[in-house]
This record gives sequence, structure tokens and C-alpha cells, in this order.
Amino acid sequence: MAQLTIRTTDELVDRVRTAANRLGRSMNEYVVAVLGAATDPDLAGDDAERIRERLARAGLLASTGETRRRPDADAVAEARAAAGRGTLLSDIVTSDRT
Repeated sequence: MAQLTIRTTDELVDRVRTAANRLGRSMNEYVVAVLGAATDPDLAGDDAERIRERLARAGLLASTGETRRRPDADAVAEARAAAGRGTLLSDIVTSDRT
């Protein structure tokens, strides 16, 4: 696991600490969530959406260069069902041992 060290003002640290406390998170958890929300468009949920909206308004939301959409729920269900019809991994491993 990597570590990140930053230099910032005491005021920003206090705001981050306050925001983290409001959500019942450590400062580290909060900062990781903010950075994740800023750079991962697949994150979903109320907290991540609020963070992404604020970052977008500040012009700080990382762009992936393409618009990504969530797959259709029916397509996901169909893919899961198809995946369950394949050869079991245990059968593949066993066949290689004989």
C-alpha cells in the first residue's frame, strides 16, 4: 500500500477533519474517498455523487476522456447467467492433474 504526503494550510486540514468527523470517518478514509470519487467515474452512491459534483463545479474532476455508462441491468443479469453455465474451475484443474 502506498502513502501520500501533502503540504497544505492548517485551514484546509481543519475543514477536512470537520468533514470527516461529520461522516464518522477518519481523515485518511475521507481523503481516500474524495480522491477516489474524483478519479473513478464508476463510483456510485450518495457520498461519491456529492463529492464528484463539488469537484466538477471546482473544475477538479478528472476526465477519463470518454463518457462511461453503467451497463443495462438486464445485460448484467444475462452475463451472470451465462457465466454460471461454463466449466467449473475445479474441473479444469482436476483434468490437468490426470
